[in-house]
Amino acid sequence: MRVDLFDFDLPDERIALRPAEPRDSARLLVVDPNNGEAALSDYHIRDLPSFLRPGDAVVFNDTKVIPAQLEGVRHREGAPGQQVSATLHMRAAPDRWKAFAKPGKRIKIGDRIQFGHGENVCILGALDAVVEEKGEGGEITLRFDLSGPALDEAIAAVGHIPLPPYIAAKRPEDERDRTDYQTIYAREEGAVAAPTAGLHFTPSLFTALDIMGVERHFVTLHVGAGTFLPVKADDTEDHKMHFEIGYVDATTAAKLNAVKARGGRIVCVGTTSLRLIESAAGDDGTIKPWHGATGIFITPGYRFKAVDLLMTNFHLPRSTLFMLVSAFAGLDTMRAAYTHAIETGYRFYSYGDGSLLYRKD
Repeated sequence: MRVDLFDFDLPDERIALRPAEPRDSARLLVVDPNNGEAALSDYHIRDLPSFLRPGDAVVFNDTKVIPAQLEGVRHREGAPGQQVSATLHMRAAPDRWKAFAKPGKRIKIGDRIQFGHGENVCILGALDAVVEEKGEGGEITLRFDLSGPALDEAIAAVGHIPLPPYIAAKRPEDERDRTDYQTIYAREEGAVAAPTAGLHFTPSLFTALDIMGVERHFVTLHVGAGTFLPVKADDTEDHKMHFEIGYVDATTAAKLNAVKARGGRIVCVGTTSLRLIESAAGDDGTIKPWHGATGIFITPGYRFKAVDLLMTNFHLPRSTLFMLVSAFAGLDTMRAAYTHAIETGYRFYSYGDGSLLYRKD
């Protein structure tokens, strides 16, 4: 499909720079493409339970954001040092991370980069790495001098929370972001970006779901920085997705299959949990235990196998995520939904408001 079909104009003031307080006071646009002229209705996140049924299952991504934005100095024999920035986006080994580097064109294989010197120096003195591989679009593979938990500790000491570029361009990251840019149920460290639909949930909202008899289940997909990359191709067939690591354990898969068997619905919180569930599902809709790297690219025409409803934030124009929601609820419906959201003051992107989408029949 043509990528420009997924374009729209967003006024700058619609980009949220901070989350709503409390989190579940954010607005919720309910989108039901099967409901004719009543396809769009306005609510708040705290109203979510009224759209669910006893026996439904809500699936959350429990990944935890790490301070994956690193600033350092590149060293090369015979050349002066140069300031570089690296955003880790996928762990390749206990001592290796794939990263997006700036300025990427000036970095070569074999370069040594020293992170944290003279700033937030970790307990071991610094965090050093060698550029082991170089790919396209500024992507590199860093082999660190540290490994495993020691490397994790050093990254936590010298790194910064990698705010999305549309927020970072407007204000610097601060201490508040370490809490704001994290779900209340985050536990598996490894994400570069938050599963932002989950940022809306509060303990009281969890309690409301429990009282209703709605199940809560957790899967893990470590969101990478590739989620912020624009689609530069003119046609979706020419776009290359970046891979992300995730897993669905056997117990969770069995419980979700039981929900479907008794007529309950699977409600994914965020496109990350949806992509993981759809990666784990067979053509018959059965969800299997799954572990690995997924680069699933969902565009209109995709046949959803397991997910019935999707709660998600409002996404960037020409993005893979806007393509995904258009596949789920229909392109015309989502274009109308985004027009309505812009005209009625919804807040967009990571810290913005949310939507609840019914799958188009």
